[in-house]
Amino acid sequence: MHELILGGARSGKSAHGERLAAQSDGEVTYIATAQVHDDSEMYTRIKAHQARRPAHWALVEAPLALGDAIACHARPDRLLLVDCLTLWLTNLLLEGEERFVQERARLLEALSAAPGRVLMVSNEVGQGVVPMNALSRRFVDEAGRLHQALAEHCQRVWWVVAGLPQCLKGDRA
Repeated sequence: MHELILGGARSGKSAHGERLAAQSDGEVTYIATAQVHDDSEMYTRIKAHQARRPAHWALVEAPLALGDAIACHARPDRLLLVDCLTLWLTNLLLEGEERFVQERARLLEALSAAPGRVLMVSNEVGQGVVPMNALSRRFVDEAGRLHQALAEHCQRVWWVVAGLPQCLKGDRA
């Protein structure tokens, strides 16, 4: 079962993914995509996520090669929790067009073959105003395209608002 969990900033989407993972019977591997370059706000956010996760969950850091991480760690008895796709997308867009195209294709390929349960958390960014600069517009466009491709692939899609998960595709079970 592959699931996409979408929501806005501070919507509760990561917490929902963590709850679903904690309820699973198998082992859990958390795939983190964030990168820390200094003692910034991102460092604080990462520490908060780490504090919420059970210590027995395995951790894989995949800021760029997410498809490879999924292919390497997916197992029938293991749940993968990917948080977050929009950070991964940002990392890739800053790497250049060739790397972006390659890694996006690799992600979709890896998911199509991945056994077990994969939960993917991502920010829905297409409901706001059109950004002013070209890179921001590209990010919104690519996030929308990625979400559409993943929603088509996934058996279950969640929309989280104010901490309330709504099932958009598949059953809630």
